[in-house]
This record gives sequence, structure tokens and C-alpha cells, in this order.
Amino acid sequence: MSHPIPQPPGVPLLGNIFDIDTNNTWGSLKELAEKYGEIFQIKVLGRPMVFVAGAALAEELCDEKRFRKYVGGPVVEIRAAVHDSLFTAFHHEESWGIAHRIIAPRLSPESISERFFDMRDTATELIQAWKALGPSGNNTIPLIGQLNRLSLEAITLALYGKKLNGLTGPEHPMIQAMDISTSEAMKRPTRPGLLNYLVYGSKFKKSIRTMRSYAADMVEHRKANPADHDRNDVLAALMKGTDPQTGKALTDSQVIDEIVTMPIGSSTAPCMIATAIYFLLKNPACMHTARKEVDSVLDVDGELTYAHLSQLHYIEAIARESLRLSFAAPGFNIEPIPNPEGKKTPVFLGGGKYQIAHNQPMIIILAGVNRDPAVFEDPLAFRPERMLGEAYEKLPLGVRRWYGNGKRECIGKHYAWLWNIVVLAKLIKEVDFEMADPTYELKQDGWFNLRPVDFLVKVKPRAV
Repeated sequence: MSHPIPQPPGVPLLGNIFDIDTNNTWGSLKELAEKYGEIFQIKVLGRPMVFVAGAALAEELCDEKRFRKYVGGPVVEIRAAVHDSLFTAFHHEESWGIAHRIIAPRLSPESISERFFDMRDTATELIQAWKALGPSGNNTIPLIGQLNRLSLEAITLALYGKKLNGLTGPEHPMIQAMDISTSEAMKRPTRPGLLNYLVYGSKFKKSIRTMRSYAADMVEHRKANPADHDRNDVLAALMKGTDPQTGKALTDSQVIDEIVTMPIGSSTAPCMIATAIYFLLKNPACMHTARKEVDSVLDVDGELTYAHLSQLHYIEAIARESLRLSFAAPGFNIEPIPNPEGKKTPVFLGGGKYQIAHNQPMIIILAGVNRDPAVFEDPLAFRPERMLGEAYEKLPLGVRRWYGNGKRECIGKHYAWLWNIVVLAKLIKEVDFEMADPTYELKQDGWFNLRPVDFLVKVKPRAV
């Protein structure tokens, strides 16, 4: 016999609407996960929403024979910006398969390795800008803001072949537009449609215009520099590629859609890097171990090369442990695969422990899954050693789904992973960080990502 799914008490008609802070949705869900455990539900205006926060149940939901990505809620809202792109396409839309087959070869580990120098050199440029700040009190920076600049600079150069020159000076408008559009996408499902249209519609539309203008600039730059098609990068595939299965190419509008999608997806990476620096400052022994490894692999005065990366095992472990504790991508949506005969048979989870409706969407909350005490001893502690070698390989797959799952997992995961390791290695080797406020404790908010809030650091060249 199945158990009832835990649910916080609500209020008549409105249900649990007051249990969710719409300005920090994921923070509210993290608190509920800590209180109710591996699975819980809420009801908002009569609609049930089920959340999974346990590692074993999360692994069960990653069975692609039973479950698939759920395209609903905020993901549907962001279609206003990117239509039927890789991230937002419904399962019945042909566009997903066409775009995936065109783009995926350019985001394979082999292809992404060709973009190593773009990643390394933009990181070097940012570090040089920090070193120029000097020790006069001007070296305090908002770390996530600086890394957002670096991420956009790197992805624009690596995937689209254009240098933005946005690491200093005014922030590129694409960064704020991504934040506004994704925050609106998260909030719009919780508001009456008329309010979205009358009060918030213009801000949402303006952010979309800004993002699509950025994408149009990439296309025009490539047209003006046709020799850049020889880069064999993502933009070349978008503009010139054809689907090997159907022979179809992307329309002009779909090219813009996918160009916009990539930076939105990559916005989780700077969140992870910033949080990793926080954890390293809180755990100086880990920083010491990391620097010992980097110095032994690169030599004290050596420059990072692609060949070095496979030797940076502890840096990899730091990235994994930071992903676990920061849950930079805070979760992903799952639904049961519809019965091919149209039957509305209930779905059972946990060996029959829980029952849900045949069409019930679920959200995996990584803040719970990745801190499950059934998997991790002292789960709140930062311990990169548990992510090294055999220890990492023995972890259940359910706690290693930082980039989603299966067919619809993040297509840019190889890009993100390479960028994470390159930037972490460069920062650890070359920069000394100090918390501007030594009493700062990690606070996070975000929309399609989770970032450290008000995290200011002082930066200076590393003292060797």
C-alpha cells in the first residue's frame, strides 16, 4: 500500500502559495526538502506539484524507459525568447532532433578541445584586468558579476567566433537581459495572465529583444567575416549545417533561437566557479592541496595547456564537490512517459511506496538530492576527496546529474566542464582571493541557476 506524499499545511483555495517565495523559489524548495525529505508536494490554486529530493528516487526518475523531461512552467515561458530551441522544444516538435543533430558534433569533447585557447586566453585577460586594479582598495570585486562577464566573453568567442571586449567597462546588455528574462519566466506562471501582460510584459519583451539583438550581431559578424566558417564552431554549424537525417537546415529564426539558448544555459558555470572560490576560502587546506597539484603539473611559472588538464585530478574533484554543494543548476523537470495505449494508470515510485498520477510532472531538487545523508557522510561539508577517482565512480548516478539526464540533458555539458576546469585552474594558480567581509556566509538566489548573493572578494596576484 502506498504512503501519502508529505505536504505542508496550506490555506483554503490558495493552497501552499505562501510557502514559496517567488523572489527565491529554489531557496524555498530547499527549505521544504530539508523539512519533508525525499519527496513532498505542494498545491497552488488546486494544482499539485511534486518534488523529489532523495538520491534513490532521483535515480529512479532518470530511467528513460519510464520518465522524460517535462516541458512546462518556466520552460514554456522562455519560449517567448527562444521558441522551439533545444532547451524548450516540446517532445512532438521535429525541431529538437534537427537542431540536436546539427549542433551536437560541434559540442563533442573532441570539438570543444579546439576551443581551449579561447577559454584560457579570455580567463588570462580577466586576470590581467584584476592585477591592474592594484592594492589601493580598488581590488574589491563582485565575483559572480565578473565571472558572468567572463562566461559571456568566452562563449561568444569560442562558439560564435566574435570577441565582445566586455571584460571591462560597461556590462554587456545581454547579461542583464538574460537575468530579467529568466526571472520573469520563473515568476510568470505564478501570476494572473492579465498582470503579466499589463505590468510585466514590456520588461519581458524588452529583455527578449536585447537577447535576440545579441544573436543577430553574431550572425552579421560571421557574414562579414566568411572565412570564420573555417573555425568549424557552433555558429558555422547553425548557419551552414544540415541535418544528416532529414537534410533540413535551421531557419534564420531558429539560428537566433539557438544562439540565445547557449549563453542562458552556460549561466550556471560562473555560479559554480564563484561558489567554489567561497568554499576554498572557507577551507584553506583544500586551496593548499589544489595549488600544490597545479604547481606540480604546470611548474610555478608555467602556462596552462590542454595536455595539463588530464593531470589536474584534485581540481576536477573541487569542481564536482562545488557542483554538489552549489547545485548551480538547481533542478530539472521530469514527467512519466505517456502510456502508448492512452491508459491513465497511476505511476508508483520507490517500489510502490508512493503513487502519483499518470501525467504528474515532478521536479528534482538538487539541493536535496546532492546532500542526501544516505549517500554522503557529513553532507554539508566541503570534501573534494569524496569526488576523487574510485570514490567518485562508486557514487550512485542519481547524485551525478548536474547537467540533467538522458536525451534532453544539457548539450553543452562538455563545454561547461572544460570551461570550469580551465577557469578554476587559472584562478587557483594565479590569483589570491580574500573575502571582503570575513563573516560572509553563503546566500544564494537565482532563476535557471543559483548564484552567491553579495559575495565580494579582494583580488591580487598570487604571492608565490
